Amino acid sequence: MPRKILVVDDEESILTLLNHSLLRAGFEVATASDGLAALEAARRERPDAVVLDVMLPDLDGFEVFRLLQRERPVPVIFLTAKGEEVDRIVGLELGAEDYVTKPFSPRELVARVKVVLRRNSGESEATETALGRRRRLGRLVIDLDRHQVFREDEPVELTPKEFELLSYLAERPGRALSRELILERVWGGDYFGDTRTVDVHIRHLREKIEDNPAEPRLIQTVRGVGYRLRDAGEARPGAPS
Repeated sequence: MPRKILVVDDEESILTLLNHSLLRAGFEVATASDGLAALEAARRERPDAVVLDVMLPDLDGFEVFRLLQRERPVPVIFLTAKGEEVDRIVGLELGAEDYVTKPFSPRELVARVKVVLRRNSGESEATETALGRRRRLGRLVIDLDRHQVFREDEPVELTPKEFELLSYLAERPGRALSRELILERVWGGDYFGDTRTVDVHIRHLREKIEDNPAEPRLIQTVRGVGYRLRDAGEARPGAPS
């Protein structure tokens, strides 16, 4: 069954261009020209990924992203006409998979869509080895089969990439993993970003699963290397840091 992509942009020429390019690549395509229409289309079409312009006439792309992730987490690639560092950083901090600066090559964007879908399709090492397994880290429970996380029996809402990152760490408790290795295994060798993407997602994970994100006990920074997830014994409440 073809994957469905929702394209959101207020420029008709871009909608037409991407609709044509994605259809030729074998995708189903839905389009919207403003933020409210994007939310309605996402609810109706249930896309596998969203290509989302930052500058929209009503709700901006960042606000649309927040609302989308709250209702039904879905991989998002941001489009931005500014090409400014702040747009890229804000998008990554929100949890977006990627971003593309206008003007762009339609072939490149289609390639990035394919990469994002492949990363979130369950084909990664972390997901393949995780089927049917659960991890308990103190008050945190990671259900690797159902893609669910609970903290003190309360569900924790993670983006698809945050869950994949946490799963990868959970399969290797106690091991110091470099940012480069994490980026390669979780985002894929053909990812266009850099290791700052890992730092951004780690920060978001800490905000969601740590008792005190400023003094993390579960996801530790290994100076000069990267990160490690404490094993179950270390992570129990009251364990020394």
